[in-house]
Amino acid sequence: MITFEDVTKEYEQGVKAIDDVSLEVEDGNIVILIGPSGCGKTTLLRMVNQLETITGGSILIDGKNVGDMKTIEMRRNIGYVIQSNGLFPNMTIEDNVVVVPNLLGWDRKRKTDRYNYLMDLIGLNPDEFKKRYPHELSGGQQQRIGVARALAADPPLMLMDEPFGALDPIIRNKLQEEFLQIQKELKKTILFVSHDIDEAVKMGDKIALLREGRVMQYDKPAILLNKPKNDFVSEFVGQDRVLKSMSLYDIKDLEKEVDLAPVKRNGKETKTIEENTSLRNAISMLLNQEADNIVITDDSGKEKGSVTLELIEKFLQLELRQKSS
Repeated sequence: MITFEDVTKEYEQGVKAIDDVSLEVEDGNIVILIGPSGCGKTTLLRMVNQLETITGGSILIDGKNVGDMKTIEMRRNIGYVIQSNGLFPNMTIEDNVVVVPNLLGWDRKRKTDRYNYLMDLIGLNPDEFKKRYPHELSGGQQQRIGVARALAADPPLMLMDEPFGALDPIIRNKLQEEFLQIQKELKKTILFVSHDIDEAVKMGDKIALLREGRVMQYDKPAILLNKPKNDFVSEFVGQDRVLKSMSLYDIKDLEKEVDLAPVKRNGKETKTIEENTSLRNAISMLLNQEADNIVITDDSGKEKGSVTLELIEKFLQLELRQKSS
């Protein structure tokens, strides 16, 4: 667990980059730090591994004050991923991945086993990439290697500073999905900086929205979207916040509350999607007239019924009623 207690970062002339921030990041959760440019989100992240000094208050990792820890030793136990991936250009991919295990004195077999495991985990062939160099990889592949390197020594805590921000939308979405699958297996505690509210809603167990160094709201994505605490939060998440909240639900969630409609093709344009498809994607297909009828299938491909805009609207009304009660 990471605990921020009245944390402040003050520069000369009394300028505060971080102003009295208190929040907790629970074990195994992804917490997204988001806000306008200059709000202090990256500064707050970098204070955790002492890349930025703390002016006031304290940051605790599992009850231990980071200010009392030996900096180098602490950093070796925290995975750190940045937007530009930070790979060493003169090192092979294998050497990049095992940088920290090398520093920790792991034996060759242990390093090789860890490299192979992590490459499989991120979906890259260990043998194919072993002796290649960063410049020979695509941007998405380099970012995958950056994540693997951060995981190499199996740190309980990861800091991620806009790790997918420089990628094009299609690759970014794919890596987000892959990382969430990895997180289901590894259950790391992650502090993640983003500038994208859609990414924050998709990735975060909780979201901390900052403004001028202060936390405006710290809540689960559904609460942030549906119950903004003030005008700034409401404006930041956008007028389409109800649509954004649909990313939090899939067809299976809808099925728990309402019955699917019968399948009626009648010669109309029909598309088939699986139950784990998000409601936001289903809405997009219907609104963009990609299909007049969306048929829902289970994992085995068996048709279960169809979904309509009316059904999604009914589900949303039920959800909002429950959250308001």
